[in-house]
Formats: sequence, C-alpha cells, structure tokens
Amino acid sequence: MSGLFSRIKGQAAERVACDFLKKAGFCILANNFRSRFGEIDIVARQGEILVFVEVKARSSSAYGTAFETVDRRKQQKIIRTALFYLSRKSLDNPYIRFDVIAVNANGQCFHIPDAFCPEE
Repeated sequence: MSGLFSRIKGQAAERVACDFLKKAGFCILANNFRSRFGEIDIVARQGEILVFVEVKARSSSAYGTAFETVDRRKQQKIIRTALFYLSRKSLDNPYIRFDVIAVNANGQCFHIPDAFCPEE
C-alpha cells in the first residue's frame, strides 16, 4: 500500500509543479516521459531553453533534501532519458537545463534551476 501512496503523492506533486511552472511562464511539453533509460517528470520550455524537471514530494528533510535525493546515479538516468527525448523529437543542439522542484506537504514549490549538468 505504501507504494501506491507514494505514487499518488508523486503524481499530485507533479501536478502542483506543472501549475507552478506554468505560472512562471514555462510551456509544458510532456509529463512522465518514459524510455528504456528512465523517466523525466516534466519536460518544459522556458523561452529558448528546453528544461528537464525532476519533481520530489517532501514532507520533511528527515531522509534528505530534494536536491540530495537526486544523486549522481539518478542524474545520469535523467540525462540519458533527456538525450533519448532529444533524438526522438529530432532536436539538434537546443539549449537544455536540468531543474529540480521540491513540493512540500503544504503544496509550496522550491525550484532549483540548473540543479545539475551533464559531464562534458
């Protein structure tokens, strides 16, 4: 049952994050984009920048902050999935960015733009 609760909580956090991004002027292109490499919660556009967003629902920081839970292994999965997205959409060399949004129990969003970068 806890897996189902976590999934429902995650989906609610993603809806809150989408609303937050829309109000900030982002255009949402995709939700829960999946590939064999992993999943990206939100793909959005902010002006000329394509933004891949990881959303974390946090009721407390007892198990680490949202940023801390997006460790190097998770970042690599997101990066590989983003590259797959770019190739599937035939997007050559767009400006891209990787953000993290933490949504707390009150529905507040904490946005970390440029949370991580692919290694050169």
